[in-house]
Amino acid sequence: MKKIILLFSMILATTFVAAQTDVISKHSGEVVNGKVMRVDEYTVVFKYDGEDAENSIGKYAIEKIVYGKSGRVEDVTEKIVVAGEADWEKVVILEEKSYIAGLKKVGEVRGKTGMINLQTGNTGDKKAEKKLKMAAAILGCPFILMTSDKTTVGANSNQFGGTQAIKTGLGYKY
Repeated sequence: MKKIILLFSMILATTFVAAQTDVISKHSGEVVNGKVMRVDEYTVVFKYDGEDAENSIGKYAIEKIVYGKSGRVEDVTEKIVVAGEADWEKVVILEEKSYIAGLKKVGEVRGKTGMINLQTGNTGDKKAEKKLKMAAAILGCPFILMTSDKTTVGANSNQFGGTQAIKTGLGYKY
């Protein structure tokens, strides 16, 4: 009888401990079990079960969090689907490295205005950004981590004295 009570107690304790675990569901389908420490503006800080080190995942990689203690479900971000160049407007440009934690790097992307660009600096900047997003969309990347944003003006830019905007970044996907 003592063995049955002991076994029942162990099962009950295991179930209680498992119910305390938070579940982080990523857009990639990966599931992370641990304890959510805090939810910041662009990242989620958590600890894996049985570990003390804090880890962080960018919110863009996370679909939802299910809190084990209360059972509450928190939707974090919607998945951005980029199927090709036509979806270039969906691409999000990120400027902080911490925002891409949990995403997978695909490759470098670049956008620039032509050698003869007689448009204003702002228009050239927007044109380069559009080309950058189109390059990422072709790779199927919904995110770009901006690595360089340059605008050259006058004689240094080209022989006609116009401006040229050059943007480079790294494409990321789930």
